[in-house]
Amino acid sequence: MAAKTVVSAPSIVAPKSSSAPALTFVPIEEYLRTSYRPDVEYIDGYLREKPVVISVHGRLQSLLSHWFVSHEEEWQVMVGVEIRMQVDTSRVRLPDVIVDHARFWPETLVEPPLLLIEILSPSDTYGEMRRRIQDYLTMGVKTVWVIDPETRKGEVHGERTEVDATRLTVAGTDIYVDLAEIFARLDKYQPGSAAATAEVR
Repeated sequence: MAAKTVVSAPSIVAPKSSSAPALTFVPIEEYLRTSYRPDVEYIDGYLREKPVVISVHGRLQSLLSHWFVSHEEEWQVMVGVEIRMQVDTSRVRLPDVIVDHARFWPETLVEPPLLLIEILSPSDTYGEMRRRIQDYLTMGVKTVWVIDPETRKGEVHGERTEVDATRLTVAGTDIYVDLAEIFARLDKYQPGSAAATAEVR
């Protein structure tokens, strides 16, 4: 698989090239066989960068992944981060966290997983996140969580439900996450915390 670097300028970009225009149509077959660094989403023929991951977003993504890894045997699931997922014939998304039944994953996922998690970034727009959620639901994903680091709450999106909560669940399973516990870990080394003060000493 060839590797290409994508410059972080506009939200929709083309692979780095001395002659490529800012927007270049890319056949999906070319996208699927190409490795980009960092990886990009494919939206209706164009490459789209995800928002830059800031420290809080990246740490929260790691904590959520660890939560599910620690429950993989109990819940018979597997977890991955920002893995390509083809939501329809012209769109490939990179969800922040993917949780699925324990099974073989191809290089690009084409079957709807059990759960998708997105973490809001400061640069995310309401419209873009709604389109992302709709792509997942249209693909057949039954549960999508959207977690907001500022409000410290999460939204549960399903076929006919939308719930704002601090304990997120997946209907019909034992799967859950306690956001209070996750954010307590996030805060552990924040300025002014007991752990951070001890580190300075």
